[in-house]
This record gives sequence, C-alpha cells and structure tokens, in this order.
Amino acid sequence: MRNILVVEDSPLVLKILEHLFRQEPTLQPLFCASLAEAQVMLETSRELFFAAIVDLNLPDAPNGEVVDVVMRAKVPCIVLTGSYDEHRRDELLLKGVVDYVLKESQHSYEYAFRLIHRLESNCNVKILVAEDSDATRHFIRRVLTPHLYQIIDACDGDEALRILQEQPDIDLFLVDHSMPGISGFELVKLLRQKMRRNELIILGLSADAKGSLSALFIKHGADDFLRKPFCSEELNCRVMSTLERRDMLRALKQAALFDSLTGLLNRRAFYEQGVQQFRLAQRGQQALSVAMLDLDFFKTINDEHGHASGDAALVAFARSLRAALPDALIGRLGGEEFALVSQMDAARLGEALDTLRIELASLRYAGNAPPLSFSAGIFHAPAEDLESFLHEADHRLYQAKRSGRSKTVAA
Repeated sequence: MRNILVVEDSPLVLKILEHLFRQEPTLQPLFCASLAEAQVMLETSRELFFAAIVDLNLPDAPNGEVVDVVMRAKVPCIVLTGSYDEHRRDELLLKGVVDYVLKESQHSYEYAFRLIHRLESNCNVKILVAEDSDATRHFIRRVLTPHLYQIIDACDGDEALRILQEQPDIDLFLVDHSMPGISGFELVKLLRQKMRRNELIILGLSADAKGSLSALFIKHGADDFLRKPFCSEELNCRVMSTLERRDMLRALKQAALFDSLTGLLNRRAFYEQGVQQFRLAQRGQQALSVAMLDLDFFKTINDEHGHASGDAALVAFARSLRAALPDALIGRLGGEEFALVSQMDAARLGEALDTLRIELASLRYAGNAPPLSFSAGIFHAPAEDLESFLHEADHRLYQAKRSGRSKTVAA
C-alpha cells in the first residue's frame, strides 16, 4: 500500500480524486485542504508518503508555496493547476516536480494517477546516459531524477559499452550520436546484434539538424530519437512512453505464453517448448519422462464450494507442483489438467509426485474445501516425439483414475 498526500481545496476536484482513488486498492490518499494542514502532516509523518498531488493555488498558499514545502520534504510532487503558465511550468520543472498537470478533464486526473504508477515501477528502472557533454548529462540527470529512476552516467562510448557488459539489467540507454571512442551510432548497431528491443530500450541523441540522421538511428535499432536541445517535458514523455511500450510488449508476451490464473505455461507454449526439449534430447540420445496430471473431484470443489475455491485449488496445486519439480517443464493444458516434461526416470518422478501428494493433503487453499489430491500417469522412454509421449502418459492417467484416483501409474 502506497500513501499519497493530496493537498486540494476544490470540492469538485476532491470528488473526482476520491472516485479515482476508490479504483486504486494499492493507493491510500490522505487529504489536506490547506498548506497549514500539509505542513503538519509532513512534519509529523513525512516518511509515510510515497508521493504527493498538490494544488498550485491554495487559500493560504496562492503562489505555489505548497510545492516548496513538499519538495523540501523530499516527496515526489505532482502539481495540479487550473491555468497554464509556460514560465511557471518551466520554473516548477526545474525545481524538480514530477510533472505539471492542467485540471482540464478526467483524462488529466487519470494522467496524474498514471504518473504515480510509473513512479512505483521507475524505482526498478535503470537508465544509462552516455553523453560526452557534462552540461547535457547533468541536465538529463536533473530532469529524470524526480521520476525515481536509477541513473548511471558514461562520458564516452567505450565507458558505456563497459557498463552495459557489467550491468546487463539496464532498461534504457540514452546515447549521444557523436562521442569519443565508439560513436553512439556504432554502439547502437553493436548492441542490437545482441539485445532485442524488449531487453534494452535505446533513445538516440544528437544536435545534428538533419532529419535523415534520426531515421538512420532508428533504422539501425534505436527505439526513438531526440534532437538537442530538447525540453525537459519532451525527454520525460519520450522516456515514459518507450518504457510503457516495452511494458505492454512484455505483458502481451506474458499473456501469450503463460496461463493467467496459475502462471504456468499455457497449452501452446508448453507444446512449443516441449518439442524443443525433445529435439535436444534426441540429439543427445537421452530419455525423457512425460507426466499427465489431473486434480481429483475438481468438479465437486467448483459445484459445492464455488468457482473461487476451484480457482484457489488450481493456483495452490500449480504453486506446489512447481516447487516440487523446479527443473521440469510444466504447463496447464486446460481446466484441471496439467502436463510436465522431466529428465527424471519414471521411478524418481513417481516418488516426487507421491511426496507432493502427501504435502497437498494437509494444504489449506479455501475454507471448508476438501483436501487436494491428484491422479497422474507417467511415460518414460528414449526421446521420440512429445505428442506420442503425452498420449502414453494420458493413457496411464486414465488407468490411475479408473483404479481409484489419488495415485500414479507409470511405465
């Protein structure tokens, strides 16, 4: 839970914000209507607040004094204002506010919440700034710091390459086109040979006025391009939008590969990765085991205890199965049916499943719901093809179910 300080005196704006906060279970607002109330709150409880949303013009602070109070408390500050003043905006951004948001529409307030969520994720975002100009490098750091990014500096291409090799978890790379050592342009080409766009975002920088340079930069692997000099808002918007695109692509990939309920591989991804494992095993002339598993009496759990209990059963079973067999390839094929590929032989895999069955018997996953149990079929042989192994394992699974359930049949 994140506590957000809200300093606002307008009943209409407060009503809108309260409505939006009700839709955000992870955000807890603490409302103040004046500078005096905000000062008391910050003096007594500053460490409670993750960020602040403040009105620029309050009855006891008509000239934005509340911003200085919040900034001195080192709380990330999002400013709301009813009127646009470009000089005032620039002044506030230079002070280090997160952003300057006009009270124009519902979209404006939703944007403020979007900024808060970005601040939450930005804490884990690492940005490398490769720029040989000290002034530009310091300007970028000053602009990005209020957004809580982890910022690393490099003054030339060689240093940037060394840092990228030492810290492969860098998320975004801001690189100047012309630097001593490896140029930014050559660095981008080199990096894109090794790292995909969802692994590293690259924003090119250059003072060159030629439009063709930005196109060339992007064609060779940069995600976006900024022409110097650029304003702080443009930099923030480009960085935020590219990170959001990256996050969206990752979410789409997650949805395409993983079952949304259990987090295990979905049917399609399990088949694709399983086929790859079988090909590797064939080359090495290795044997593999495939198991099919089915939760016992799952329909009874759904019908008598509700679908929420059924979902809880699936989640608990998937979590326990993954913990019991961390090296196996595991997927949910649909409903209460699961499958796995393992390098264990049938006897060892059967023992692991028997141990799991004992652990599940005492696992509580929903109030008054029956203990979890499962039936399983295992087929072990020199690797041929996944489909035939699944068919053999499924045949043994049905033998287990016909002979009383809660057991494993292997061959």
